[in-house]
Parts: sequence; C-alpha cells; structure tokens
Amino acid sequence: MKKHTPAHTDEKIDLFEAFESSCLKEASLNAHQKTLSRSLKKKKSDWKPYSCEVCTSSFTTRGSLKDHMRIHTGEKPFSCEECGSTFARRSSLKVHIRAHTGEKPYPCEVCGASFLTSSHLKRHERSHTGEQPYSCEACGLSFSLNSNLRSHVRTHTGEKPYFCEVCALSFSNCSTLRNHRRTHTGEKPYSCEVCESAFSNHSTLRNHMRTHSNEKPFSCEVCGSTFARRSSLKVHTRAHTGEKPYPCEVCDASFLTSSHLKRHERSHTGEQPYSCEACGLSFSLNSNLRSHVRTHTGEKPYFCEVCALSFSNCSTLRNHRRTHTGEKPYSCKVCASAFSNHSTLRNHIRTHSNEKPFSCEVCGSAFSASSSLNLHV
Repeated sequence: MKKHTPAHTDEKIDLFEAFESSCLKEASLNAHQKTLSRSLKKKKSDWKPYSCEVCTSSFTTRGSLKDHMRIHTGEKPFSCEECGSTFARRSSLKVHIRAHTGEKPYPCEVCGASFLTSSHLKRHERSHTGEQPYSCEACGLSFSLNSNLRSHVRTHTGEKPYFCEVCALSFSNCSTLRNHRRTHTGEKPYSCEVCESAFSNHSTLRNHMRTHSNEKPFSCEVCGSTFARRSSLKVHTRAHTGEKPYPCEVCDASFLTSSHLKRHERSHTGEQPYSCEACGLSFSLNSNLRSHVRTHTGEKPYFCEVCALSFSNCSTLRNHRRTHTGEKPYSCKVCASAFSNHSTLRNHIRTHSNEKPFSCEVCGSAFSASSSLNLHV
C-alpha cells in the first residue's frame, strides 16, 4: 500500500503539470491570435484596392470610391428637405441638417466649444495642443490635418486633379473647386445671422461676421494696426512698402489691390453695371448698390457696440467707431494732418494740389469737396 500510494501521487503531479502546460500554451496561442488579428486589420486598412481613374486617390471600399467620384462628376443625389441644398454624400447631408437644427454633438473637453462633426472637433483640439502630425517631405512644413498636407504637396507637384465641368478650370483641391462652382450657379449657402448677407463659402462668412463682432485677429508688425481679414493685412502692408502691383493700362496710375484697379478702370470706361430696381440709379460696384438699396429699405444692420447707433454699411460703422477711439490712420504726406477716413484725407490733399473737381452747373464755380459744392448750391 505504501509503495502503491506514491505511484498515484506522482501520476497526479504529472497530470497537473501537463494540464498547466496545456493552459499556458492555449493562453499563448490566444495572445498570438489577437496580435495576428490586429496585424491583419492594420494591413487591411492599409490595403486600398479601389483607385480613382481621374486623380491618384485610392480607397478601401468600392462605396468610398463611388462617393469620391462624385467630386469629379459634380453629382449630388442627396438633398436637404429644409432648404433644397444638395450633397454628394449622405454623411454630408447629415452634417448639413445640424446647421438647421443647431445640433453640435461633439464638445471640446478643454474650452467647452461644440462642433458639428468629430473631424471639426479633432481639428479644434489641435489648436489647444499645437499638434501638427503631418509633415511635407519636400519642404518640412507641418500640418494638423492630412487633407491640408495633401493639398500643400500639390503646390510642389503642380497637380490640379479637380476640374470644373462648366469652364474647364482645374484646382488642386476639391473645396476650391466646390467654391468655384458657385460662381457659375450663384449659390450662396452661408448666411449671416445678423444681417441678410449671404456668401458662397464659409471662410467669407467668417470674415464677414467680424464686421459685426469687431474681432481683428491679424495685426501689422510695423505699426500694430489690426484687421479682421488676413487679406486686409496683406494690402495694408503694401502701404508701408509702397508696393502697388496693379497698374492701369490706360494711365500711369497703380493700385494696392485688383478691386481698386477695377474700380478705377470704370472711371475710364464709364461702366456702371449694377442698377437699382427701385429708382434705376446705376453703380460701378455691387457693394455700392447694396448700400444704396438700404436707403430705400431703411435697413441699418451694422450696430456700434459703444453707443448703439446703427448704419447701413460696414464702412460707415468703421469710420464711426473712430469717433470713439480717436484713431486717425490716414496721414497727409505733405503736412502732419491725420484723418479718421480716407475720403477726408483725399479732400484735404486737394488743399495742397489746388485740385477742384466739383463744378457748379449754374455759375461754373469749382470746389475741392463735393460737400462744399452742395453748400454752394
């Protein structure tokens, strides 16, 4: 019996060790299978067998390629029941609907701001972290979004894979093409909640909103002047450098911006393509027509946050604000006089040049300012 017992004991130990070894092998196998599964999933996500025949984009699914092709064809099969806007993707329609409902389901944990999409939130979060994980191999510039990097790379390659089906112009990214298409359709889906202005793209609306909020995030390194738009800062910088890159082909005048040149050219041609439907008056600029129309409607959508006075256009509001701040950014190069708006400076310069462009039709008297002519009449 004593000899018999150890035999069972040894047998039990051997069986236990075998069972334990088997469990360890099974656990190791499970862990290996999980690692393999993750690796296969990663390889599957990297594998993009569906390629676009128009550009170099490739996709993991046929459905994603189908959605992408609509960028090139302009097809928009998904429409909003609220406003009629159409979209190439069902997901884009879903996001658009939130603009009507006000839903912003993606909140930032840092500052509390909410966003329509997770991608907008992710982009915003990088404004807190400063993360720019996407780098250009050609020049080293870094970007917070891979889509921005892709667009940037095309500035090196010159690739413009997005074509307008109306005029055949090509573009380096689809968003620029989308904005361009609206120059043909006249579509302006981005509306200001303060006034009735509407815009063809969101960035123009964002710039416009700053005329109401008076936000000026772009500052001049030379004089400290601030601006609501980056383009305005760029134009202002030319006032320091003296650069006037837009020359008139008729006379020797040069201008800071293409819009100033265009306005000037109409002084040669006499063209006034914008007409008021109420009274028939014509204008050389659409912005002047819009301001004029408000003299009929009485609309004054631009409010001063200091004294609550309202104005029919933003330039008048801007000039008015300077009565509160005392700012006089327009200086005379002949004497030390400074003025709050450009038109007053222009009138003042005529006191040096003795120019008198405003004449009385009755007696022929000439004046340097239209206001002086009005008083004379």
